[in-house]
Amino acid sequence: MTQTTARRAWRTAALGGMASYMDAATIVGTGTALVLYKQQLGLSPWMIGTASSVLTLGLALGAVFGGRLGDLLGRRRVFTYDLVVFVAGLLLLAFAVQPWMIFVGVAVTGLAMGADIPTSLALVAEEAPEGRRARLVAFSQVLWSCGGFAAYLIAFLVSGTGTIGARIIYLHVIVVALVVLVLRRRLRESEEWVRERDRQQAGPAEGVRGDSWRVLTSRPLLGAVVGLGLFYAVGNLVANTFGQFQTFLFTEVAGAQVSTATLVGMLAYPLGFLTILIFMKYVDGPARMLLYTIGVAIMAIGTAIPLIVGLNTVTLIILKFAITIGASFAGEVIFKVWSQEFFPTLIRGTAQGVAIAFTRFVAAGFALVTPAIADASPQALMVVLLAAVLVAALIAWTWIFPLRRRMQATADPVAVR
Repeated sequence: MTQTTARRAWRTAALGGMASYMDAATIVGTGTALVLYKQQLGLSPWMIGTASSVLTLGLALGAVFGGRLGDLLGRRRVFTYDLVVFVAGLLLLAFAVQPWMIFVGVAVTGLAMGADIPTSLALVAEEAPEGRRARLVAFSQVLWSCGGFAAYLIAFLVSGTGTIGARIIYLHVIVVALVVLVLRRRLRESEEWVRERDRQQAGPAEGVRGDSWRVLTSRPLLGAVVGLGLFYAVGNLVANTFGQFQTFLFTEVAGAQVSTATLVGMLAYPLGFLTILIFMKYVDGPARMLLYTIGVAIMAIGTAIPLIVGLNTVTLIILKFAITIGASFAGEVIFKVWSQEFFPTLIRGTAQGVAIAFTRFVAAGFALVTPAIADASPQALMVVLLAAVLVAALIAWTWIFPLRRRMQATADPVAVR
């Protein structure tokens, strides 16, 4: 691999991975912004839950359409122009003066960001040098952590400023999105996508059409997309719940201040950076499954502590650190890696979009009732989150790992680049 190739691959990974930065900054920032908007806009716990649910639903629908359009039209075109829509949604949120602006803003923002994620990840994977695909895809999780850290840092600094602080949280994401939009226009289209598109247009043999839904719904790909969708949907509940409702849990359930919630989030991220870098170092090798198992154990223990001892500021801090570390090995990052490895080029975005959409739909439904559950019985919420960690691990160990090994052993063409 030449120095020029490596530099281009890392540039693509950085600009493509910024989708994860903006995703985290929006989700985490919205969790704090809605609390800061609460008094002036008259937002009830159910309204806060509904707004978070609408954001997640938008991410789901955007992933389906964006992933499909990326397969049909190209990665670069979709992930460039969806940022324009993303900024429009953020402007509504940044200058909201009525509750309806919050709901429309989170819907538009979610649609645009949902479209960006599968397309961006596909481009990163397809431009990665051989043997480094998982590492470069995993780098997006480093940027996700940076986005979350930035959102918590800003939220901590503006936590006492009310609605002005909420507007600053969203203005930060707007500035980042505009910079990324300018820089992304300099990226080239995925060479792998162009090659496969040209081969398809030249008249591929029946049954190997890369853009065919029939391929996606045939074995072993059907098992892969269903398994990954279930794994991601269940396993993501823990990180998504804390990402959206950390401030709510600290303030409304544990009785802490907004500044405490944001400070804890901010302090947890340096450790998250370190663990993700460890994952990046070993993810392309045989240690991947071991790292995943360690991550599961950490998240399970962290979730069990507030269940046993009770939910308070201290146990919430422990849970936050456990999620940050464990998810670096066994959270969204491992889904991102698997979703690039299981599917052929011209349905890679579509497959990811389907799995992401299913996950977001489940998260949206749970977000709708999370504040009410936490308010009525914090212990019940912890039971659900612990169960989610264990069920996701069961799916990974008994479904995804064995399927991956079978596809590699049989040299299935979809299992290789």
